[in-house]
Parts: sequence; C-alpha cells; structure tokens
Amino acid sequence: MDFNVKRLAADAGTFLSRAVQFTEEKLGQAEKTELDAHLENLLVRAENTKQWTERIMKQTEVLLQPNPNVRLEEFVYEKLEKKAPSRMNNHELLGQSMIESGNEFGPGTAYGNALIKCGETEKQIGGAERELIQSAAINFLTPFRNFLEGDFKTILKERKLLQVKRLDLDAAKTRLKKARVADARAAAEQELRMTQSEFDRQAEITRLLLEGVSSTHAHHLRCLNDFVEAQATYYAQCYQYMVDLQKQLGSFPSSFSNNNQSSVSGGASISVPTIPVSASLPNPSSGRSDSAASGGFHELRSSSVSRKARVLYDYDAASSSELSLLADEVIIVSSVPGMDSDWLMGERGSQKGKVPITYLELLN
Repeated sequence: MDFNVKRLAADAGTFLSRAVQFTEEKLGQAEKTELDAHLENLLVRAENTKQWTERIMKQTEVLLQPNPNVRLEEFVYEKLEKKAPSRMNNHELLGQSMIESGNEFGPGTAYGNALIKCGETEKQIGGAERELIQSAAINFLTPFRNFLEGDFKTILKERKLLQVKRLDLDAAKTRLKKARVADARAAAEQELRMTQSEFDRQAEITRLLLEGVSSTHAHHLRCLNDFVEAQATYYAQCYQYMVDLQKQLGSFPSSFSNNNQSSVSGGASISVPTIPVSASLPNPSSGRSDSAASGGFHELRSSSVSRKARVLYDYDAASSSELSLLADEVIIVSSVPGMDSDWLMGERGSQKGKVPITYLELLN
C-alpha cells in the first residue's frame, strides 16, 4: 500500500515537473533543448507524408465513388466490420434500363436491338469499373491506409515520448542550475545523466522510424504504378467496348422495317460518330449509296449477273439471313428481285446471305 502511494506521489511530481517546464518554455523563462536539424527535417517530412497521403486517399475515394452518401455508408459498414450491401453502379443501372426498354420495343426492331446492344455494353463497362475499384482498394488505398493507421501512429507515439523525454531532460538541467548544496547538486547531476541517456535513446528510436518513411515512399510508388496500370486497363477496356458497339450500331441499314411496318427506302437510321483515334467506321446515313451507285451498283441491281466485291470493313451479321464480313476479303455479290436497294446477296464458298452495299467496293 505504502509503495503504491509513494509511486503515485512520484508520478505526480514528475508530471508537475514536466508541466512547469513546458509552461516556462512557452513563457520564455526556461531554455529548451533543440533537436538536431536532421531529426527536425525527418519530422517535417513524416508530417507532410501523412497530410498528403490523407489528401490523396480522400480524392481517390471521391474519384472511385462520387456519391458522398454511398461513401459514408461504406465507411460505416467498414467500421462495423460488416459487408456493405451489393448494388449496381451507374453504368449497370443504365445498361439494365436500356436492355429492358429494348425488350419492350422488341429485339427484332432496329431501335430495340440497338438499345439492347448499348445496354449490354454499359453493363460491361460497369463490370470493368468494379474491377478498377477493387484493384484500387487492394493495391492502392489499403497500403496508404495501413501507413496512416500503422506506421504513422507508431511514429506519432514515439514522437510524443521524445517530447516527454526532452521535458524531463530540460527540467533536470533547470534543477541542476538551482542546486546549491553539494548533495543536491550531485543528485541533480546524476538525474541529468540519466535523463540525457533516456532522451538520446528515444531520439535514436524516433530517428530510425522516421528514416523508414523513405521505404514508405518507395512502397507507395509501387502502389501508384499499380493504380495507373489498373486505370489504363479500365480505360482500354471501355474504349474497346465502345469501338465494338460503334461497329455494331454502324451495321444497321439506313432503311429497316419495324414489326408490322413495311420497308421504306430512306427511312430512319442510326448515325454513329467516329472515334477520332480509330480507323473511320462506315456511316450508313452519310450518302454513300449515291456514290456506290455511280460505281456500278445501279447496273448490278438492274441485271442478273454476279460481280466480285472487296469488303471495306468488318461486319457482324444481325440475323441468320445476313452474312458476316471481314475487311479486305473478296466475295461474290448479286442482286435479288425485291431486295432493299441498300443490300445485295453475298456469297463466300457455301455461305450465302444479305450484305450491306455500304461495306463493299465492286471490283472490275
């Protein structure tokens, strides 16, 4: 019991001594031991690393999930150590709406078919977005968070302990200056040697931890490379998905029939913008029929002869009555009575089907 009382009294005395030293330093009434310049620079670098890591993490989370309410919900589930409910992202929601509306209008109609194709592509982009978010969370955000919640908290703890040891050291220096009796002065000198040793040891521990921030920077650099690679993969996937979709939409004829409507020449068409960095894709509504007619298509449609034609662009058949095409291949084309003016009958070996003339160039 007496031991505990004495220990509590000693702790109270130490705390009071530190408080007095800290107050007098603030008032300019006591000297303060300054840390060496190298250690001060390491402390500044560690603090800057912490602040910028927090900022980069915050902005990355905003980029990956722009909705603040969803971010808050995910944060709450994370703190509760529960799995957040699965939900479709914006691309997937848009894709689902397009697919449902396309089925409502009818997959056999040009507009309904186009909506379904667009919807499927949007859902693919949504899936790619999920992969990006997952990759960024594992390879980028988690290492940054581990630094803040692990290494930096350890640095902060040791830094505070260093501050305590410095206060003890300066308080011991003050007591030595005030000692007048020989015995008191000898005791103060012994205390100073002990507090100096503890301060030096704590300064070394803190220095080693702070120098480890260089390894943290190297690790975060690798994480940054992983994040950039994940983004590059994501944007490449999205670009390819949209190029493929553009080709599919570009294959729609300039004239089509909807359910009970008969085919009308010059009817509705889907105009697809050309992606600047890709090879130009055919636009069925660009008036190519007129130039094609001048090149021999008009004569071919008015006769029963067959001609060779070179395929200008890849074409994916939209139905079993059509023939898929590959760019630069040569096929045999002919006219069939009653066929729409923008189509011909194509033959490749034993395969036969309708082909759009906008994808063809007649050979001599």
